[in-house]
Amino acid sequence: MRLYATVAVSSFRRYATYRLATVAGVFTNTVFGFIVAYTFIALWSERPHLGGYDRDQALTFVWTSQALLAAACLIGGGFQVELQERIRSGDVAVDLYRPADLQLWWLAGDLGRAAFELLGRGVAPMTVGVLAFGLALPTSPLTWAAFLLSVLLGLLVGFALRYLVALCAFWLLDGSGVNTLQGLLCMFFSGSLLPLNVFPGAFGDIARALPWAALLQVPADVLLGRHHGATGIGAALAFQAVWAVLLLAAGRALQAAATRKVVVQGG
Repeated sequence: MRLYATVAVSSFRRYATYRLATVAGVFTNTVFGFIVAYTFIALWSERPHLGGYDRDQALTFVWTSQALLAAACLIGGGFQVELQERIRSGDVAVDLYRPADLQLWWLAGDLGRAAFELLGRGVAPMTVGVLAFGLALPTSPLTWAAFLLSVLLGLLVGFALRYLVALCAFWLLDGSGVNTLQGLLCMFFSGSLLPLNVFPGAFGDIARALPWAALLQVPADVLLGRHHGATGIGAALAFQAVWAVLLLAAGRALQAAATRKVVVQGG
């Protein structure tokens, strides 16, 4: 495990070197947060309890989304383009010869990236949101601990989804199409456009049962205290954990199928 810890730390340091990009990202997240916040204020003025949220809870959802935007890759991004390029060029053969598990290697790197994004691009927009609006943040340390655990599980689910998308390059060679599809599905079904609780009926039930809900909707609801008591929080975390296990297992199975015969294009 020391190897993967080193990979995670190296990934953290790698992203920490892009200071101007981080500042630009914080600025963009903050400005976009204000735009969405005032949109939500107008919407909740007409529907004060839309989705079961009051206005302060809705605004808290907005700024939680901005805090997790880069870390959870809610609108795309992440490692999959790099991995797909290595598959396309044949460099993945070198990765497979390393004395390390391919999935764990990329997972460690992605967690290191996400840790930096949370600190570098997550804390500042959330702080601005707290100063500018009356956010419904919890006071209990246990709620914050459950929220951080929920964020971690959401990151695992997000990695597992993007890893499956990346492995499609073994067959497609060009992964831009599936990357775009994954980005659109994540943007809509994670709740980053609108909380999934506002969707009515069976469609809302299906949206909240899909794995993308684990990236934002579940952590935000844990932070807002919508999962009551140990039973409610445990059920929310179990939902994320089950999806993480299933998707990571699917990624391992797809990796095994793909690497039985590595197709090298152009070299």
